[in-house]
Amino acid sequence: MDFGAKFQAALSYRDFLDQYASPQQRAQWDAFHDTIKLSEEQRALLKGFRRQQRVLCLAGCWCGDCVEQCPIFDHFQLASSLLEVRYQDRDSDMQLQQELKICGGARVPAVVFLCEENYLIGRYGDRTISKYRQMVAPSSGLMSPEALTTAVIQDWLLEFERIQWILRTSPRLRKKHGD
Repeated sequence: MDFGAKFQAALSYRDFLDQYASPQQRAQWDAFHDTIKLSEEQRALLKGFRRQQRVLCLAGCWCGDCVEQCPIFDHFQLASSLLEVRYQDRDSDMQLQQELKICGGARVPAVVFLCEENYLIGRYGDRTISKYRQMVAPSSGLMSPEALTTAVIQDWLLEFERIQWILRTSPRLRKKHGD
């Protein structure tokens, strides 16, 4: 699959919502977006990225998990000039939907990480470890919605950081960038 072409055809966060969200869905996305707070340490980490990182997110405006995760990616992009996140509607690209199935299903959000030349670096989705722990083992201590959001932000940030380290330690990219 040519993920670079899929990335180029995908939309910015705002354009994605403008095209696919109903007014009610847009209100949900906007309300959740307003609750996202990155810590100073998280902002510093994102500002410290040294490699361009492209992120293609397959999502659905109707999807509750997308509402609770995709706005996080927008905040990450706002904090780092080297992140470019684009969104594709799950039901508008059947080829991408098929390629990004998770456990045999068309789950969203599904994220693909690319380098500056659009090589595939990694995939991640549909929920983070903190969300799954909350779903599967609630008896071990339920988190408040705010605490869960904070944990999910950190889970995603760790994945974005992991991809950044792959890019930073790539011999090919180190040679290209002289570091």
